[in-house]
Amino acid sequence: MEWFYGFKLHLIINDQGGIISVEVTATNVDDRKPVSEIADNIWGC
Repeated sequence: MEWFYGFKLHLIINDQGGIISVEVTATNVDDRKPVSEIADNIWGC
């Protein structure tokens, strides 16, 4: 078994390519959790 270490960058951008939100997570974090959280923060849900 091989081990990999690293980070993932989650970006939300607008239709003009402007960065709206950024979050960096460890590779072992499920992608759905941070994306859901930053989307909720943007739209206030």
